[in-house]
Amino acid sequence: MSSAHLLVLRHFWVLRHRRPWTLIVNGVFEPFLYLTSIGFGIGQLITSGPQGSAYAAFVAPALLATSAMNSAVNETTGTIWFRLRFERVYEAMLTTPLNVSDIAVGEVASAMLRGAVASSCFFGVIAALGLVHTWWALLAIPATLVIAFAFAGAGLAVTTFLRDFTHHQYVQLFMLPMFLFATTFYPLSVYPGPIQAVVVCLPLYQSTELLRGLMLGQAGHSVVIAAAYLLIMGLFGLWIADRRLGRMLLR
Repeated sequence: MSSAHLLVLRHFWVLRHRRPWTLIVNGVFEPFLYLTSIGFGIGQLITSGPQGSAYAAFVAPALLATSAMNSAVNETTGTIWFRLRFERVYEAMLTTPLNVSDIAVGEVASAMLRGAVASSCFFGVIAALGLVHTWWALLAIPATLVIAFAFAGAGLAVTTFLRDFTHHQYVQLFMLPMFLFATTFYPLSVYPGPIQAVVVCLPLYQSTELLRGLMLGQAGHSVVIAAAYLLIMGLFGLWIADRRLGRMLLR
């Protein structure tokens, strides 16, 4: 029987003694600034957003997806990297009934919960601003768990390859352009055909499609495809992370 939940409980116990409100602030503050400055600011210059929605309502799901992504990636590539390279806590855990797979699953589950908490708080902000107009939007909360799972699995896998702190810059070198170009602020149709094919492959684009379809009440086959893409991405990343952690911790 898996003991991964014990790792989640350990992180929860540590977090409750280390200002847990920072988790909410970090997950809400940045996307809220983008939503108010671009969604409402530039949105005042746009009579109707893509797909007939208000521009702020079009941007909000993308920023919600970004919140889930950032929380999961920051946890797996930042905090876990320090635990792995400096704190050496995993070696101690392996002297208990926990095994490497428990550690990998537990860390991904913990990152998922953090991403879901931050995203849920930001969803509350979006709703308070009057940008939720369909009951389908309630499914956005569990959908953020799928997004967090995908990026947590991928982030944990990437972390096992990072040997120096400066290597985190390569992660940001991928994350920032993806945020800007994965249809966060404009639709896919603005790109020429070959570029569209590249953008569609980006995980943040699929995350945005998943939440945008639900929050705009346009749930169709694209939502199913996006969810399947993210689940496969998370499982593949978790599989790589499990194998890599085994080589690093059991050598």
